[in-house]
Parts: sequence; C-alpha cells; structure tokens
Amino acid sequence: MPRPLIGITTYVEESTRYNVWDLPTALVPSGYYELVQAAGGAAVLLPPDEPGRAAEVLSRVDGLVVAGGPDVDPVHYGAPRDPRTGAPATVRDEWELALIRAALAADLPMLGICRGMQALNVALGGSLIQHLDGHVHTPGAISSHPVRPVAGTRYAALVPEEADVPTYHHQAVDRLGQGLIVSAHALDGTVEAIELPDPDRWVVGVQWHPERDKDTRVMAALITAATPTETLTTTPLAHV
Repeated sequence: MPRPLIGITTYVEESTRYNVWDLPTALVPSGYYELVQAAGGAAVLLPPDEPGRAAEVLSRVDGLVVAGGPDVDPVHYGAPRDPRTGAPATVRDEWELALIRAALAADLPMLGICRGMQALNVALGGSLIQHLDGHVHTPGAISSHPVRPVAGTRYAALVPEEADVPTYHHQAVDRLGQGLIVSAHALDGTVEAIELPDPDRWVVGVQWHPERDKDTRVMAALITAATPTETLTTTPLAHV
C-alpha cells in the first residue's frame, strides 16, 4: 500500500541566498518532511497559492501539517496589535487559514505545529496571547520544557507521560476556538496542545516543535489517521 501523502505548508522568504542566486524562495525546515518520513508517510511541500484553491490542493493529499513560523496577524482574531507582535505575514496567514478551514470541511487529518496550532485556534474563532515571557531563552535557539497531558484526550493516549519537548514561541492560545479542547499544559499553565474531541476527526495542534525531536508518536498518529482505507474485492475464479 502506498504511504499516505502529507502536505506541509511552506512560506516565502523574499531574499534567499544560495550558490550565486539571491531570489524569493518557498521553503520549510527539513525537519518537517524528515519527521513525516520517519513516521511512515510521504511528504509534499505546499507553496502559497490563492486561498480559493485550498480545497482543490488538499484534494490531492491524505493529511496536512501546518508548519511553525511568524506570528498570526491579530487582525484575524479582532485584537489590537501588541508592539511585541511580529510584522504581518499577510499572504501566509490568508493561505494557511484557508487550508485549515478547507481541511476541517473535508475532515482531513491535520497537525498544527507552533504557529500552525495558533492558526488552527484562530481559524476556529479563538484568540492568542500576543506575548509571553520565559518561553524563548535565546533568540534563534530551541530550548525545552516539560508538558503535561490532559487525561482522556487523544494526545494523552499517545503520550501519557509528562515529556520534555523542544520549544520556541512567545505567543500562546488564549480563548479556545469553537469545539477545541486543551490536551496538554506547560508547568506554568500555558496551553501546549489542543484538539478536536470528535473521534472521527483527527485534528491536533502542539505548541512545541516535534520536527526538532526524535519522538514520532504524534506524527505517526497523524499518518495512521491519514492512511486511506482500501476495500479489497476478491473476484471468484471462473470454473472451466
């Protein structure tokens, strides 16, 4: 059986230097597709496109990973901009929010990572805390801290123990989006994982960066949920 195909969002850097070239480039850190592959899936990168084409693009994949990155523009959750919030990433926001909504409409298995979890929350009408102290220790360097699962959630079934996770963020979920529940917290109470509790829909967001870790349990669960169900039909042999 072919491996399920997992789409991973990418983003455009307007000036990217490689070899003799300095050009706009759609990219994502290699850890994302390496984690998909290590967990048993095949990865395809999704460059930004017209938001109205999100459903068409997702019709070609079996699951979606919404990658980490810059802050979601607070205009999308009706809040004034905190001076510590990063510059708007308008094209990325519009494309990824459209992908998330299209994935939800299609019941497509989906994992949001860091910014991807925050965008999932915003897409469902939630809001964000625009600045937290203590969750980024050195700019440009991943740190770690423990997270505790919430009993009875999908995440707790996958990772039942308190676990140290690689982390780098200064924003977090505030008001939960419609239908979402919290499935893990940091020790200071920060929301570290969210999910839809519907057993027939696999939708999870994690605030940390599993692509910077060796633990494949969450990604492997996405791969399992995204594996197409095939019905094998046996045709009786004709008697001669």
